[in-house]
Amino acid sequence: MALVAHQGVDHVSFTGSSATGRIVGGVCGSQLKRCTLELGGKSAAIVLDDVDLSAVLPVLAGSGFMNNGEACVLQSRVLAPRRRYSEIVEAFTTVAASLSTGDPHDLQTDVGPLITESHRERVEGFVTRGVRAGAQIAVGGSRPRGLEKGWYFEPTILSNVENGMEVAQEEIFGPVVSIIPYDDDAQAVALANDSAYGLSGTVWTADYSRGHHIATQVRTGNFGINTFGMDPCAPFGGWKQSGLGYELGREGFEEFLATKSVHVPMDWKDKAKGRS
Repeated sequence: MALVAHQGVDHVSFTGSSATGRIVGGVCGSQLKRCTLELGGKSAAIVLDDVDLSAVLPVLAGSGFMNNGEACVLQSRVLAPRRRYSEIVEAFTTVAASLSTGDPHDLQTDVGPLITESHRERVEGFVTRGVRAGAQIAVGGSRPRGLEKGWYFEPTILSNVENGMEVAQEEIFGPVVSIIPYDDDAQAVALANDSAYGLSGTVWTADYSRGHHIATQVRTGNFGINTFGMDPCAPFGGWKQSGLGYELGREGFEEFLATKSVHVPMDWKDKAKGRS
């Protein structure tokens, strides 16, 4: 925190956990120092009942496992219509089971190791407590065999998850996706918004108008309709406990600018001419 608190620093830009972000923001607030905080997320992918699952599944499933699950924008909650719930769980299970876990230097690897041993234990703890709370492991949920060196954890799908469970509310930061059923569009939006975070989100549908209507209601700084990712030309930032301010785009550049007004008398032009 020495750098954050240094009087010679005018603006702090921090990317990390919401817990650490609160500390950074607190130090900046005590000095009335400007800061940009890009923090955690527990984003929801809303799968509507009209979706062509086979068409969107490669991108949709990948949005939950990128970077070994260690990414703040992950779609780690999948909201699935109840009438298609079993189908969607099965599809995600098939994809997760097909992912290759192993050496990140191998181009055939889909999921590499987690950052530390303690973090893997943290991820395991979330899964264990989730099962105790009533969630079911559809696939994964343990350390892969044959990978003794490195902190690996299997790509994991949890089904029978309720949105109030810890695994649906806390950022696990690992390759764990919770699939949560809903009854109608209004409930899907309510579940997506029932989170302390507001960083990212997606909706998957055959009807873009319906998808856009959903997008306008979800309280998150970034949202995709039948797509997942970031555009370097567009502002990227979170709401609620996902942060303050923006990165990327014009808005991200403007975070580091300070507006200054210089006032002069009404007759300054005449006086300037006289001096010349």
